[in-house]
Amino acid sequence: MPQAAVSFVDVHKTFGALHALGGITLDIAPGEFFGLLGPNGAGKTTLISCLAGLTRPDRGRISVLGHDVSKDFRTARRLLGVVPQELVFDPFFNVRETLRIQSGYFGLRHNDDWIDEILHHLDLTSKAEVNMRRLSGGMKRRVLVAQALVHKPPVIVLDEPTAGVDVELRQGLWQFVRRLNAEGHSIILTTHYLEEAEALCNRIALLKQGKLIALERTADLLAAHPGASLEDIFMRTLRA
Repeated sequence: MPQAAVSFVDVHKTFGALHALGGITLDIAPGEFFGLLGPNGAGKTTLISCLAGLTRPDRGRISVLGHDVSKDFRTARRLLGVVPQELVFDPFFNVRETLRIQSGYFGLRHNDDWIDEILHHLDLTSKAEVNMRRLSGGMKRRVLVAQALVHKPPVIVLDEPTAGVDVELRQGLWQFVRRLNAEGHSIILTTHYLEEAEALCNRIALLKQGKLIALERTADLLAAHPGASLEDIFMRTLRA
């Protein structure tokens, strides 16, 4: 059996009286396009923060391609590209400089050919020399995606990547991400746009109040509820 791209084993996390994660166990296969869904406060971002090493779980184990996130953080983090929800950027650099600096964090030099390709696919070429402060919110979000991809990670985590993004960019982004997935990259997506998850994700996990309440292949879920959309199915599941 091939090694999991990402493995969560009995992951718990509390913040005071809030039990944000209550024993999450699931594996994401290499090359899978995986949806991590749930309402606000379900624990999705906490789980991703634990995966990225930004938050330490109280209990449990997380690994990326067999590398433990706690014990072998440097290697595990190199295998990940994470697009966060928050628009975090350095206001002193332009787009190209930002991506070169990000490359340097991973020890990559002479990375401009790949940077140019990312800029092209994210429709950022015309903004390459523009200071980050002068970009719109949607453009800044594109740069966050570019930063996550700059070191060609085998596992890409997209945390609400199209929030506040126009339809044209959304379509261009998904076309590029589909291509990366076809080339073997594992994709983990959180989104409130369930039609995106329905169209893109091979398999879906649904979280509610820090618990895993559903884990199914998307096609199987839809086949079991003829005529229903993924949103219809999940609303029923959350109410149950």
